[in-house]
Amino acid sequence: MSKKDALIQPDRGQTATTIHLVTKDGFEAWLKPLSAGQRSALKAQKFEGKPAQVAIVPDGDGWFAAGGVADPEKLTSWCLAKLAEDLPGGTYRLAAGDPGAALHGWQTAQYKFARYLKPEEAPTGPRVLLSNQARHLDAAIAEAEAENLVRDLVNTPAEDMGPAALEAEFEKLAKAFDARLKVTKGDTLEGEYPMVHAVGRAAARQHAPRMLHLSWGKEKHPVLAIVGKGVCFDSGGLDIKPASGMKLMKKDMGGAAHAIALARLVMNAHLPVRLHLLVPAVENAIAGNAFRPGDILGSRKGLTVEIGNTDAEGRLILGDALTRASEEKPDLIVDFATLTGAARVALGPDFPALMTRKDETA
Repeated sequence: MSKKDALIQPDRGQTATTIHLVTKDGFEAWLKPLSAGQRSALKAQKFEGKPAQVAIVPDGDGWFAAGGVADPEKLTSWCLAKLAEDLPGGTYRLAAGDPGAALHGWQTAQYKFARYLKPEEAPTGPRVLLSNQARHLDAAIAEAEAENLVRDLVNTPAEDMGPAALEAEFEKLAKAFDARLKVTKGDTLEGEYPMVHAVGRAAARQHAPRMLHLSWGKEKHPVLAIVGKGVCFDSGGLDIKPASGMKLMKKDMGGAAHAIALARLVMNAHLPVRLHLLVPAVENAIAGNAFRPGDILGSRKGLTVEIGNTDAEGRLILGDALTRASEEKPDLIVDFATLTGAARVALGPDFPALMTRKDETA
């Protein structure tokens, strides 16, 4: 059953404002039966049925909404996102059809990072969308919550989202899903995960490095390993970044955030897998004990690695984490990382880089 405070709810005939979905090609035909006042209102709002356009149309003592889409019969994830963002708080239903895939964008468009806002600055009332597809709502809610969790974790400044905070997120998962959590740090980390320790050892005590390993599910099930890069802040180390390159480096734990959210989805769906979630959590800081260019580090695998640039720290900590994941003989490894700006240069800001050995995995 869907949650009572969810932004999408089963349609049980509740009072709701109607949303008419209009296409640019069908706009004139849709416009004809409307009154002169309604047509004037649409003209004043420059509404022509183009995708992502939104209008409010007076209707007697009330009003209805209009939203431009490419094809009302084939709604995609983001077709209703602009409506969810712009409309006032309230409950809505489509005049025809069901939202389908657009349920996702309806929810995520209302996201706001409010952790540091004062109560009076918090988001105003929610926009709730009704759907006839009640059996699909729980899955849609879970996916949107997972995406918003990633956004919350990445948006939180590094002082409040260091390795200890990531550990706290693991503890929440372990408690919620009765999973086993192992945290490795201190001298044990140096011995078992030497590259994770080397990268993170210069951080302040409250941001000390650690390996987070959560396991869940029956051992007889196929093994799924999810690994995420957990660099909670990346100064670049002794090969320091310029200020412009360091400004957004709180997001360098985005891989860990995605891994945590995906693991939550897997466990929430009770998938028949033996799950291993691994995040090496560090801050790549500068201090007298920071690792240096030219250093040769040992690794969990037994190989040695010569450091050419301390700002290439992600592959070091992931090397130890992936080695540990491989020890479980997984049927599938999924690895998330903000590993290199070269991916953004190659693909731009809208598409993540994906690498796999098998097309069917992609």
